[in-house]
Amino acid sequence: MIKNDSALFYTCSLIEFIGRKCHQKRGDIVKLLGKNTVNRIYKNADVLHCEVIDAVADRYIELLNIPNGDYDNVALCKYTVPDYWAIGAVYERLIEDISEDISAEKIIEVYTSWISDAISNYNTDFYYQSRDYLAECYLEGYIL
Repeated sequence: MIKNDSALFYTCSLIEFIGRKCHQKRGDIVKLLGKNTVNRIYKNADVLHCEVIDAVADRYIELLNIPNGDYDNVALCKYTVPDYWAIGAVYERLIEDISEDISAEKIIEVYTSWISDAISNYNTDFYYQSRDYLAECYLEGYIL
């Protein structure tokens, strides 16, 4: 298993960026992107990361007609908001730690699970807990 997978890090950061920009839950974003697009982003991350992430996000938002929603966890945060790169790293490490093989299916599985809402609640300390703890919580199915 690859640790510190830069393509996975970029993919997760882009999902977070699009979610914030469109005010959508991250699980809804991966559903709207779909397996093929998530896979395309992951496989082409080495090229995509050379562009400004905002432009890449706009391209996918337009291509897939991702609508604006009413989920704004950034505005609801009472404290310092972690940037999209930091949250991308949280998801990257979690996916690496719970999966032998990185795939679009595994990415979508994690983002559409219960843990995505817990990570997205920036008014708690859950998102910055240790990677081992987050992986164990995910595998057990609840916050330990």
